[in-house]
Amino acid sequence: MNRFQFVQDHQGAYGVKRLCEVIDVSRSSFYAWVAAGPRRAARAAADAELADRIRVLQDPEQGGDRAYGAPRITAELNESTPGAKPVNRKRVARVMREHDLAGIRLRRRVKTTVPDQSGRKFPDLLQRDFTASAPNLRYVGDITYLPIADGTNLYLATVIDLCSRKLAGWAVADHMRTALVEDALKAARAERGSLRGAVFHSDHGSTYTSKDYVRLCTDFGVTQSMGAIGSSADNALAESFNASLKRELLAGAPAFADQASAYRTAFRWANRYNTRRRHSAIGNIAPNTYEAAYSTTLAEAA
Repeated sequence: MNRFQFVQDHQGAYGVKRLCEVIDVSRSSFYAWVAAGPRRAARAAADAELADRIRVLQDPEQGGDRAYGAPRITAELNESTPGAKPVNRKRVARVMREHDLAGIRLRRRVKTTVPDQSGRKFPDLLQRDFTASAPNLRYVGDITYLPIADGTNLYLATVIDLCSRKLAGWAVADHMRTALVEDALKAARAERGSLRGAVFHSDHGSTYTSKDYVRLCTDFGVTQSMGAIGSSADNALAESFNASLKRELLAGAPAFADQASAYRTAFRWANRYNTRRRHSAIGNIAPNTYEAAYSTTLAEAA
């Protein structure tokens, strides 16, 4: 308990002077603390109101995101009240900590990469530089699993734009065969119209080194790139994406109730990821918003 609070609670029985002497605090400091009481109460009330706003922003039922931490919450708060005094990120972090509103975290990891020592090898064209000067130039992708309550898994393959962080293509299946990553790349091509001239970076999983996938990349005009075997850091952005996806989709639950609910949740999340989810790497805005701004800037420059 705060020592000043103790003096205030027991001053009627023992007197302020005696209590301050016993617990070794000055009376002037105690009276200054008492005088500041209204300000503390006002701050506590303001913090409680801010905590309520944060809960709304983290509530999926109200369009929120339970995985949002202090940086994205701060951006949401400041964008939702234009013209108002900006909310300080440190204050948001403190209120979230004091009210137990931390973003959800991923608990476990399952290996989904099956290296193919006999498959074709490609040079690492990224060298851990996960950026691009414009959309539709450089992509990364990977496979992650979606656990089902009956002990089975669905698998999700991704194609992520390194400029805008847009999930340009994805596919879900109950297997990790080549068709899964082919469908994700086909979805990206349908979204972009063309992938000709783009680079796609992945790990050395057997699906990405298979003859069928290599042929598809060649047909689409996509240049393959791969990191070193066994090095997750060489595809760190895709790994980070998988961690965020799993954390946010499951929201702390061990598994989805069934395959249908897993697919529906993934579909909704993918749509929200591109249209609403904020990314610190692109100024805390959503991928679609970033690409729209990029296109507008190009048009104005022309």
